[in-house]
Amino acid sequence: MKKKIIMTFVSALLSSWIYAQEVITVVEDSGKTEVFDMPEGMLISEEELMKDYTNANNLTEGIVPSRTLSYSDSILVSRLSRIPTTIEMPLNDVTRKFIDTYSNRMAGSVSVMLGAANFYNPIFEEALERYGLPLELKYLPVIESALRPSATSRVGAAGLWQFMIGTGKRYGLEVNTLVDERRDPIKSSEAAAHYLHDLYDMFGDWGLAIAAYNCGEGNIQKAISRSGNQEGADFWSVYNKLPRETRGYVPAFIAATYIMNYYCEHGITPREASLPLESDTVVVQKEVSFAQIVSMCGNVTIDELRAINPQYRKDIIPANYVLRLPAGAIEDFVLKEDSIYNTHPSNTASNVRRTVTDDMETTITTQTTTIRNTSTRNGRRSRSGRNTRSRQAASRSVAVKSGDTLSSIAKRNGTTVQKIRQLNGLKGDMIRPGQKVRVK
Repeated sequence: MKKKIIMTFVSALLSSWIYAQEVITVVEDSGKTEVFDMPEGMLISEEELMKDYTNANNLTEGIVPSRTLSYSDSILVSRLSRIPTTIEMPLNDVTRKFIDTYSNRMAGSVSVMLGAANFYNPIFEEALERYGLPLELKYLPVIESALRPSATSRVGAAGLWQFMIGTGKRYGLEVNTLVDERRDPIKSSEAAAHYLHDLYDMFGDWGLAIAAYNCGEGNIQKAISRSGNQEGADFWSVYNKLPRETRGYVPAFIAATYIMNYYCEHGITPREASLPLESDTVVVQKEVSFAQIVSMCGNVTIDELRAINPQYRKDIIPANYVLRLPAGAIEDFVLKEDSIYNTHPSNTASNVRRTVTDDMETTITTQTTTIRNTSTRNGRRSRSGRNTRSRQAASRSVAVKSGDTLSSIAKRNGTTVQKIRQLNGLKGDMIRPGQKVRVK
């Protein structure tokens, strides 16, 4: 028995040491101490964020305060009340503690996230707008993932919005060996907006809906039942019945919303992120690797492709999937598309898969320096340069103008709405001005 007690004590000490940086402690006026787990996004260091989002050759340093900039409760309350939202934003001891953490100890991380937000916020806002949700929900990924699509939690949640595989698949996100759409900024944002819409319909309170996003709707239902407040329940009325992490989750969201709006008042300025300000998409017709694209398109790097296409786990894009490129690289890709599919750099999709078709006359490996017969490919004679250029010219994209519909674009370009949907991987009719749409 004595040995068991000692081992338990040692285990408790080790556990306290490991998680010492993962909690926030609040001491109330009554002297009562309460401990809150920090959301995953608050555990990512500034150094990790810098690796993801900054270019050492082109870095604008964010200004982080050299001293603590603290404000009275009345000023914080006034600022929170001026955020134009339908989500309740109260200030209390817990919310204040999270605001202090973001504005002081995490000021450097906030500086990096502000730069990344220039790329991600329009994506988040578009998805939230489609479901008629408060746009301030775009700050949930700040506490979930620190705006990192590569983020993976201790329990396996992944991506900007930290979807578990089960919930992700329930909302249409594909996860397989090559693709993890939980990391796709656009598709995961659509899924998150749909999920949040369903949660609000279920609970009728944004505090409860946000809490349910963290711990699941079942735990919120249990908390409501245990509180005895079935009618008119809100987050604060069931607060004491919630899991410890969830009790801090909503205050952390309020704090993130505050700091992303009032960072200037705390002496923080955004760092310049190495993400393109403008990007566009194209549906690839054949399986292709990042290496193949880079070998033909000199104005984009593999690191850039990985940064804006984080859903592709092996640097391979399967046929009929979407490729996102910096806006200036789209035209180059479309013009060279056929040639890109036919290139064979050392790490093509075929080599990554370790397979070679039986009818190939030339074995291609990572050590290949010569090709025995350059006139053959996959047992077929390659086309002449003239025919290749003709096929490239046949691929054409147009920019969507204000007032355009798929029907009007199809009519102008002698094609059909169904064909345009197929070429661009569109499921509906939604297009936006400035978007590039492939018509041939």
